[in-house]
Amino acid sequence: MTHQPRKRFGQHFLHDPGVIARIVSAIGPQPGQNMVEVGPGLGAITRPILARVGELHVVELDRDVIPRLRENCAGIGTLHIHSADALRFDFASLAPAGGLRVVGNLPYNISTPLIFHLLDAAPAIADMHFLLQKEVVERLTAAPGGGDYGRLSVMVQYRCAATLLFHVGPGAFTPPPRVDSAFVRLVPHVALPCAARDEGLFAQIVARAFSQRRKTLRNALRDLVGEVTFVAAGIDPVRRAETLSVSEFVRLADAASG
Repeated sequence: MTHQPRKRFGQHFLHDPGVIARIVSAIGPQPGQNMVEVGPGLGAITRPILARVGELHVVELDRDVIPRLRENCAGIGTLHIHSADALRFDFASLAPAGGLRVVGNLPYNISTPLIFHLLDAAPAIADMHFLLQKEVVERLTAAPGGGDYGRLSVMVQYRCAATLLFHVGPGAFTPPPRVDSAFVRLVPHVALPCAARDEGLFAQIVARAFSQRRKTLRNALRDLVGEVTFVAAGIDPVRRAETLSVSEFVRLADAASG
């Protein structure tokens, strides 16, 4: 039974034993933990994780790959296969009491929207480990002031501690992608370091500010934030979005909400 990687699903199957071992070691799966893998493909990291935890959920969109996955994982442990789109899957349903661990070699074309989807389920999640395009990981972990720092950086770091663990070259995959990859750990905060009073407004301000990142905050946020609000927040309106920390965005949103 063979399976040809499909471009429309963004499939690049991991095959390098050394990289697989390093990924599993970084995740550190333990017996009995509640874990879910997104996009297991042919089971490269599914098999060693399943062997360690004993029971594993996986979410796979490509129905044609599921028979091969089931065959490759036979006899290792209890594998629950959810044939579904991860962008619509209710991850919180797998962990009513919280503590869910999420892992995956994510297709590059869905990585950012999937991370935003998972942030909505953050209270149910203990941690997330993803193999992603290197540029995406650099954005997830970027500090204020650089070109990599943007909406994704702020929204992820508002809810999680983000750590780049190591880089992975194209040769670790079949077929090899045209870009480098990186492995990242995201750990949702048990208590938000700086919680916004109105998270919807906070998200709107962040999105608007970075959609026009070359403009000053005064001009980019003209319809949302007035001069009095900038003064109340202690934020200079001639600054640009990439210079604001997460806590400063929260301060600005709180001033605008009240």
